[in-house]
Amino acid sequence: MTDTEGAVTEVDGTQLDADRLGRYTFATWGFKQGEMVSLMIHLGHRLGIYEALDGMGTVTATGLADRTGLHERWLSEWLRGQAAAGLLVSDDGESFLLEPEAAAVLARPDQRTYAAGVFSNIRPLEVVDALADAFQTGLGITYDGQGVGAAHQTDAMLGPMARALLLPVIIPALGGVEDKLVAGAKVVDVGCGAGTVLGLLAEKYPSSSFVGYDPSLHAVALAEERLGGVGNIEVLPVGGEDLPATGDVDLVLTMDCLHDMPRPDTVMSAIRGAIADDGTWLIKDIRSSSSWADNRRNPMLALMYATSVASCLSSAMSAPDSLGLGTMGLNPDVAEAMTGDAGFTRFVRHDFDDPVNLYYEVRP
Repeated sequence: MTDTEGAVTEVDGTQLDADRLGRYTFATWGFKQGEMVSLMIHLGHRLGIYEALDGMGTVTATGLADRTGLHERWLSEWLRGQAAAGLLVSDDGESFLLEPEAAAVLARPDQRTYAAGVFSNIRPLEVVDALADAFQTGLGITYDGQGVGAAHQTDAMLGPMARALLLPVIIPALGGVEDKLVAGAKVVDVGCGAGTVLGLLAEKYPSSSFVGYDPSLHAVALAEERLGGVGNIEVLPVGGEDLPATGDVDLVLTMDCLHDMPRPDTVMSAIRGAIADDGTWLIKDIRSSSSWADNRRNPMLALMYATSVASCLSSAMSAPDSLGLGTMGLNPDVAEAMTGDAGFTRFVRHDFDDPVNLYYEVRP
């Protein structure tokens, strides 16, 4: 038996291609390594270690312990693991550097590149058990059923890009919308989550009024904690299908949430009844294609589908009559067709240099 390229090796009496076996072995253990490094990133985020490292320059475990009050031996092991993962720089395993580019990803939540917050939620075993049951029953878990941390994790994923793009880039690109917001518009955010978008808009446009809808009690509680006292914002713990058909809403937002809904078609119909004849509906949803070959060009496609099973598809399958779109399900073709079925006649696709999402400007 040899393990050279093209050679055949025997495992428990089965003849296998050695090179192919090696690739699958490395890939599988690589994902296990990713799981464990993810836990370490969670701890670094949770304990504020990345923020402490930011700007310190080269540091030892002793120096970091002095700064953070954390135990030196635990920090030493954590630092070495981070260096092994390529997230810190170390030539000797004793001194470590968080480079500015790494800090932009791991330590600075006000920057669009920030990603450490997405590791804030480690799914408890009961959620994993419920996901396993979903494969048997077909019925998924609502966002609230995914644990209190799900709302925080979703906000951590979506917040940085919203803060970077919404006010300086997206709103000005929507024909006539900013003028209405300045003058005083009626705005509804369907699937408002923890209220990041509502807060940004309400502060910028104090003459406008804002109402958020979200069926997640965890998300609404987080939004109320964050936005309490802001006079032009109201957050309601209900889904978008409950929008009243007032026909007077100037701007409707659905920011990265339609693919999570069991019945996005029902919500779209409710939005059509609520929006004014000259109103605008802004859809933000995952950058995807109806073509598998096109989607395969996404280097994070495995992450997208895993996230779908663990979260998005689970929510989208949480009712017996669900459409079950999932993370990749609302591609531009599907979005245009569904908005047309809901009674909208104008559909414009925008690409705002968001690597994960596309944006659609929809009008009656």
